[in-house]
Amino acid sequence: MQPIHHQVAFLLAWADVTSRRLARSERGAATTETVIIKAIFAALALAVGAIIVAKVTGKAESIPTDAPAGG
Repeated sequence: MQPIHHQVAFLLAWADVTSRRLARSERGAATTETVIIKAIFAALALAVGAIIVAKVTGKAESIPTDAPAGG
């Protein structure tokens, strides 16, 4: 599960660097673009998290918990 966290952290860092670069070059439009870019990456991070939680929960529920009869 660690690689997913690293990927999400990388995407958020990339969005931050990109937004800062845009903010320096075009002041008015960059603020709007920055907000949109960050919102998109936040939504992607939430979606990835939801997918991971759903898959882990599904796998956990499929694990048999009944102990086998003595033998």
